[in-house]
Amino acid sequence: MLHFIVNPNTKKRKELLGELADRLRAENVPFDFHMGESKEETRAIVRRLSESGPVTIVAIGGDGTLNDVLCGIAVPENVELGLIPVGTGNDFAEKAKIPTGLAALDLILHTPSKFTDFIDCGEYKSLNIAGLGIDVDILERCYRMKGGKRSKYFRSLLASLVSYKGQKIEVTVGGKTFFETAFIAAVCNGSQFGGGIAICPPAVLDDGKLDLVVISCPKRSKILFELLALKRGKILERPITKHILCDEARIVQTEGKIVELDGELVDARTLHARVVSGKLRVFRG
Repeated sequence: MLHFIVNPNTKKRKELLGELADRLRAENVPFDFHMGESKEETRAIVRRLSESGPVTIVAIGGDGTLNDVLCGIAVPENVELGLIPVGTGNDFAEKAKIPTGLAALDLILHTPSKFTDFIDCGEYKSLNIAGLGIDVDILERCYRMKGGKRSKYFRSLLASLVSYKGQKIEVTVGGKTFFETAFIAAVCNGSQFGGGIAICPPAVLDDGKLDLVVISCPKRSKILFELLALKRGKILERPITKHILCDEARIVQTEGKIVELDGELVDARTLHARVVSGKLRVFRG
């Protein structure tokens, strides 16, 4: 039995669900579609399913929908998690080599699931990247703007580059603490965010480790240069970047009160992240 958790805002939703239903009936696979009209409702549905025993849950949406599903899982050991990526960025799907459309369904039906790490942040979880810094500033601007998602992100990025002055943080990792004025501070399980920005290309989804990446805020005259390095996946080579493999990391903001988890904004001054390995299975390439 496959339980699909559907983002009600998915474009061409009826067409996609019809195609999925036709394929599932053709292969004699029982299924059910669940519509969560809010984050709370989605998480409640997933929580109930995961507590009932072994279950296969498939998110239909983008990174945000996948995060809602992950945060609803009460018993990771009970769950095989699938994804039909139909979001704007699909950053986790890119790292996990999950195709779109019916090809993603074929992956779920005909490929064994694999143990996949996730980031436990207490009340919240993340499969891809949790962090703070200019990415939070950009997302906050996005949510206030009107227009298409991609155009809003680009306009928000330009506005943030003009005004962002860095976030003062205290970082504790491996029993040591350091202070930084950060451009970005992220705890990574996946390797990219923001629709393809490769902040940590060497990250591995099942190595039992997190990749802590702390990028110092560059001089105003150097921001575009460093941003280009980030876009090209070269930011770990830059002297303004610290890259630390770890099991757990704690980042405390001096002034900020928002962190992002897989592109979703959460009210929190402190990001306390630890890796959870060998519990959740995910259908991926």
